[in-house]
Amino acid sequence: MHLPLNIGTGTDISIRELAELIALVVGYKGQLEWDASKPNGAPRKLLNSKNLESLGWKSQISLEGGIRSTYEWFIKNRVSTAGLTQSPQ
Repeated sequence: MHLPLNIGTGTDISIRELAELIALVVGYKGQLEWDASKPNGAPRKLLNSKNLESLGWKSQISLEGGIRSTYEWFIKNRVSTAGLTQSPQ
């Protein structure tokens, strides 16, 4: 199959849910604020992954797991302004 393929899980999440999930993963204890005077975005943008699934592919990492592993990688590999790698706090 030589077509562009969407890679997704077949589920969607709102911006609010995503922000809350990221806050949970990174340990953010502050308050999230929303500007209700701004548009709230597209109601839904769910990728159709049927073509990819027909080839046998299925997501093996949850969104939370992906965010968590990405954040852990970032903490281990971030660079300070002095150019030195910082260790996790």
